[in-house]
Amino acid sequence: MSIGPLPPTGSGAGSGPSGEDPRTLDAERAAGLATDSSTIEMKEVEGLSLGRIVARRFVRHRAAMISLAVLIAVIVLAFSSGGIRLGSVTIPGWWKWGIGDVPAPVNGGRPTLSLVPLVWGEHPFGQDTVGRDIFALVMRGIQQSVMIIVVTGAISTFIGTTLGAIAGYFGGRIDSILMRLTDMFIIVPLLLIAAIVGKTLAGANSAILALFLGLLLWTTLARLVRGEVLALREREFVEAAKVAGSSPFRIVFRHILPNAVGVIIVSATLTMSATILLETGISFLGFGVQPPDTSLGRLIADYQAAFNTRPYLFWWPAVFIVIIALCINFIGDGLRDAFDPRQRRGLGRAARRERTSAAETATQRSEAQAQLEATPAPTERP
Repeated sequence: MSIGPLPPTGSGAGSGPSGEDPRTLDAERAAGLATDSSTIEMKEVEGLSLGRIVARRFVRHRAAMISLAVLIAVIVLAFSSGGIRLGSVTIPGWWKWGIGDVPAPVNGGRPTLSLVPLVWGEHPFGQDTVGRDIFALVMRGIQQSVMIIVVTGAISTFIGTTLGAIAGYFGGRIDSILMRLTDMFIIVPLLLIAAIVGKTLAGANSAILALFLGLLLWTTLARLVRGEVLALREREFVEAAKVAGSSPFRIVFRHILPNAVGVIIVSATLTMSATILLETGISFLGFGVQPPDTSLGRLIADYQAAFNTRPYLFWWPAVFIVIIALCINFIGDGLRDAFDPRQRRGLGRAARRERTSAAETATQRSEAQAQLEATPAPTERP
C-alpha cells in the first residue's frame, strides 16, 4: 500500500490557498483599513498647527456648533433687548418694558406670543399678578445668570489651574499642603456657606454670589490639572527646558500648561454648566440675587406658587436654564473631542469620501478573497 504525499502544513478546512489562517487574514485587513484611515487624516492636517487642527475639529462637531449658535443667540437677545447696565452707565435696549414697569394687563396677563400665525404681541411671555412684563424679567435674569457663569468660570479656572500646576510640578511638601487644602474645600457644604453669606451681607448681589462660587468650585479642576502636570513634567521637552536654564514658573506656565489646555478648557465649561444650576438652587432658597434685581433662579423661586394657576411664569425661566446648561455641556463635549487626538470625527468631506472609498475597496477585496478561498481546487484527471 503506497502512501500519497502529505498535505502542506496549515492546509485543511478553513485554510486559505496559501495555508494561512483566515483569522490572521481578517486581522491584517482590519489593520490595513485602520492604517489607511489614519493616513488619510494625517494627510488632511499635514502642515497645520495644533490650534488650527483643534479649531477645524470643533467647527465640524455639529452638536457643539448648533449649541454655540443657540447660546450666542440667547445672549444677544438678552443683552440687546434689556440693555446693559454697568454701575451708573446704562445702555438702553430695544424692548420697551423694564423690570420695574407695571403696564396695564393685556390678554388677561397670558402670553401674547403665537407661532401659527406668528404674533409677538405686547407681552410675549405674559405678565405676572402685579402686571410686570415676564419677557423683560427673563431677559434680565439671563443677563445676571450669564454674568455669574462667566465670572465664576474665570475665577475657578484661574485658581484651579494655578494650584494644580504648582502642586503637580513641585510635588513633595508643596503638593501635600495644596492637596489637603483642596480636600478642605471639597467638603465645604455650598448651600450652608451660601446661607451664611446671604444672612451676613443681608442678601448677596450677583457679583458677590459669582465671587463666592468661584472661590469654591475650583477643586475638581485643580485635581485634574495636577494629574496632567504629573504626567507632563517627565516629558523630554521639560527636561530640555531645564537644561536651557528656564525657571520653574516659566516651565510650568510656558511649556507644561499649554499642553494641558484641553483638560483645562473642558473642565472649565463643565464647571460653568454646573454653576447655573447651583445658582438656581441658591437663589431658589432665597440666598442668591435679591430684589429689585433678579436672576433665572430667583424668578423660579418667586413664581413657584403660580405653577398650577399660571404655569408660564415658571416655565419660561426654567426653559432658558435648561437651554443654557445643555448648550454649555454640548460645547464642552465638542471641545473634548477636538482636543482628543484619538477622535476620527475631524475629517472633512473630501477626506471622509476618500476614507469611505478605501473602506469599500478593502471590503470588495475581502469578499473576492473569501470567494477565492471558498472555490474548490480543480481535480486533476488521471
